Amino acid sequence: MNFRPRTKEEPEINLIPFIDVLLVILIFLMLSTTYSKFTEMQLRLPVADTDAQHDYPKEVVVTVSADGSYSVDRRPMAGHSLELLSAALSDGAKGSKDTVVVISADANAKHQSVVTVMEAARHAGLSQITFATQSSQTAGP
Repeated sequence: MNFRPRTKEEPEINLIPFIDVLLVILIFLMLSTTYSKFTEMQLRLPVADTDAQHDYPKEVVVTVSADGSYSVDRRPMAGHSLELLSAALSDGAKGSKDTVVVISADANAKHQSVVTVMEAARHAGLSQITFATQSSQTAGP
């Protein structure tokens, strides 16, 4: 008979499944926090205060009304198409590429109307764009 004492084997803890579970939990938490960040975001648009309004030597003023109609240098536009607006901006710039496009949009104008003006300026080759704002003193409550 074999009466020698047996060597006791130390139990092993396999960490690989534990690490796999922790990685899955980490990925789940990362994805869920990213989505919840966008649903909780609330915006408050700032009021722009400037020292003085700039007068540019060559400028084309584009006015966007609340209903989405345009006027270029105080001349109302007949349509709302990108091609008409681009042609009017080219005429207003008189071939000069350093003309500044000043976008004066109503506070209730659609975002798409302002983006259309920016796109028309790009088609006309005008790369300098600025926005007309009102200061907080004249904005009122």
